[in-house]
Amino acid sequence: MQSAPLNFRRAIIWLGRLVLGGIFIYAGYSKLFTPNLMLQSFFMFKFSVLSNLSNFGQQVRSYHLLSESGVTFVSHFLPPFEIVLGLLLLIGWRLRIWASIVTVILIGFITVVTRAYLLHMQIDCGCFGKPEPLTGWTVIRDAAFLVLALAMTILTFQDSRTPHPWSAPTPEKSSA
Repeated sequence: MQSAPLNFRRAIIWLGRLVLGGIFIYAGYSKLFTPNLMLQSFFMFKFSVLSNLSNFGQQVRSYHLLSESGVTFVSHFLPPFEIVLGLLLLIGWRLRIWASIVTVILIGFITVVTRAYLLHMQIDCGCFGKPEPLTGWTVIRDAAFLVLALAMTILTFQDSRTPHPWSAPTPEKSSA
């Protein structure tokens, strides 16, 4: 069986899957488990995760966009969702769906971060769980991730229009 040819489109899709999948896994993991990682007992571990989510909630609250229930929902739902999305990107199953969702999430991130930067808010980004000041480099970094996600999503949709080399009909050999 012939393997699929590696072309520019597939290379960008692979790059997007690996980079964005890894970043989403790392971002979710860091929000859940760092900086307060205590593994002495299950109680301490649970306390550590709840403490980390509370810290992330304070970072979400500092943007002044959501109600208190919205802050609680985002701070408890987003980190595990980022980990799952990152894993699904790495696996590549139903890639058009997950790439589209990642692109929409990154559009939301860049919108919120750019708004806070333009309003000169002196807050922590909240991107990777640790206190990180919101700067112009944060906006540029998030914009680069968005460009990669957009390229990956568009190319994934284009790639799905053409038959995969493994499933394409093979030409019959003439027996003359």
